[in-house]
Amino acid sequence: MPDADDRVPVRLGVNGRARTLRVRPTQTLLDALREQLRLHGARSGCGVGMCGACTVLLDGRAASGCLTLAALCDGTEVRTVEGLESPSGELSRVQEAFLRHRAFQCSYCTSGFVLALEALLAVDPAPGETAIREAFSGHICRCGSYSRIMGAALEVAGAADRREQA
Repeated sequence: MPDADDRVPVRLGVNGRARTLRVRPTQTLLDALREQLRLHGARSGCGVGMCGACTVLLDGRAASGCLTLAALCDGTEVRTVEGLESPSGELSRVQEAFLRHRAFQCSYCTSGFVLALEALLAVDPAPGETAIREAFSGHICRCGSYSRIMGAALEVAGAADRREQA
């Protein structure tokens, strides 16, 4: 039920912590994460779900935060790039591979690519190049770091030695 400010309560698990937000019915998950929780890893890019900069994991699946209404996420588990590191501060193996391959320049798109790969690896621990490319469809790197991004992804997937020919 909306309150006097026309906001509704939403209970989320965010990066492993229970959170309750009060959101406008039309507020996107991206805006709620950035404005209320100060989680800025998901970025606002195109605003229409075509660039991947706003990618978050919703119950383990990659989703566009700019298209997802926060009010509809009640009871879901949200993971952002900030939630990938271990409790001791170690980066995920995907993040480490991105660093090794220098798979970023401006880094605006990086969290979206990282989360898309994390989601893919959760359902397919050894995806091939075609599956990786499909997971990355809808993600745009404005700097053109695609070959480095793909190199990092293939390494993590263990597919670097079985790269498919286009």
